[in-house]
Amino acid sequence: METTSQPVRERVTPAPGTSFLVKHYPEPKIRVNKLPKWHYHPELELVFVRGGHGRRHVGSHISHFQDGDLILIGSNLPHLGFTDRMTKNEKETVVQFAPSFPNNEFLEMPEMKAVRDLMHRSRNGISFHGRTRTVQGSRLERLITLPPLGRLLLLVDILNELALSDEYESLNAEGFHLQVETHGFERFNQIQDFIGNNFDRDISLDEISGVASMTVPAFCRYFKKTTGKTFVTYLNDFRIVYACKLLADDHSTIQNVAFDSGFNSMSQFNRAFKKHTNMTASEYRSKFRLNVSGGLPGIE
Repeated sequence: METTSQPVRERVTPAPGTSFLVKHYPEPKIRVNKLPKWHYHPELELVFVRGGHGRRHVGSHISHFQDGDLILIGSNLPHLGFTDRMTKNEKETVVQFAPSFPNNEFLEMPEMKAVRDLMHRSRNGISFHGRTRTVQGSRLERLITLPPLGRLLLLVDILNELALSDEYESLNAEGFHLQVETHGFERFNQIQDFIGNNFDRDISLDEISGVASMTVPAFCRYFKKTTGKTFVTYLNDFRIVYACKLLADDHSTIQNVAFDSGFNSMSQFNRAFKKHTNMTASEYRSKFRLNVSGGLPGIE
């Protein structure tokens, strides 16, 4: 597989006469100008995936979402795309806006305090659920049909409603975003890219430390400080979420899923899967098939 040595920065350019960008993908099989790789941008990003299932990979957080998702990603927080041809979602709407949206003076008004707080919390990534996801996700889809001023007013109101909601989950431990910025975003991107391309085989600490151009002890300290997890735990998280996707996507045997996800033995896979999902792989697959529209909890 091809690897990249540089982080991918997405360039966000709103249309003339607008202050933010709205993208809508009504056909799940058509993915035009989407970045499948680990990427970032200064703009905040609000994404609504209607239906389907897939992987959330935001900062150090990796989990598997069910029945769609509504997620807010903070400025410069690295993430992967949430949909592909296997997600089987109905549609996807993406809104990207500057950290000073609508502008600094407006954002500093007393009425915008809740929105300011929301934008600050988004530095860790926020996933919304329940009625908030259903209602505000549907409103987000309306943006594509409105004239510029209508879009602006509706987006401000959506952000305010999200700010007031208690139906949310913070995806990363406090500090992840700052750690990546302070200690070298390029280095962390190189590590992420290497993991994404090689997780299905053994990766030794010597090898991954070499990718980061660090000694093993220095790498272990750096990785734990940046992600809040050891490298082995993080790698197994990545593998388990990939296994969840395989279990939902196809009809491979569980043994094949285990080995395709990078585990060397069924006992190792079974222990890791049970630890991260509180169920066996067979139970997960059965529950998914019976409750495709009901939604299963994410895997932390």
